Amino acid sequence: MALTLKTALQIAQDTLAEGERQKFLPLAVAVLDPAGQPLAILRDERTSLHRADIAIGKAAGCVAMGFGGRELAKRAQVMPAFMTAVASIFPKGIVPVPGGVLIRDGAGALLGAVGVSGETSDNDEACALAALAKAGLAADTGA
Repeated sequence: MALTLKTALQIAQDTLAEGERQKFLPLAVAVLDPAGQPLAILRDERTSLHRADIAIGKAAGCVAMGFGGRELAKRAQVMPAFMTAVASIFPKGIVPVPGGVLIRDGAGALLGAVGVSGETSDNDEACALAALAKAGLAADTGA
């Protein structure tokens, strides 16, 4: 199973809708394929500068390292020099905090990643999780 443009757009729209439903701050969301290439990048028109870039960095870092944002956050605490080094190498960045979630199918195969930015990292992640659940896809937060 591949992550289609239609599904990626729906995930992005549902992520933003969940943020609105929860009355969160304005969000940006990026949905990337397993190669780290963007399928959908959406943002609320009220988001602050570079929120979409942060969302891309959250998702791209997860795809590049193969871990959800929570595991990346743990590793950043243990190996800060390594994370600083890879941040300078990865073309789309790495933001090692919750809000970056790997997307998997029912068998555990990697389909891509979603990154969300604009609220607290936990709230960003919650919006991604709600959208992935609605899409019937498995979320890997790295927890």
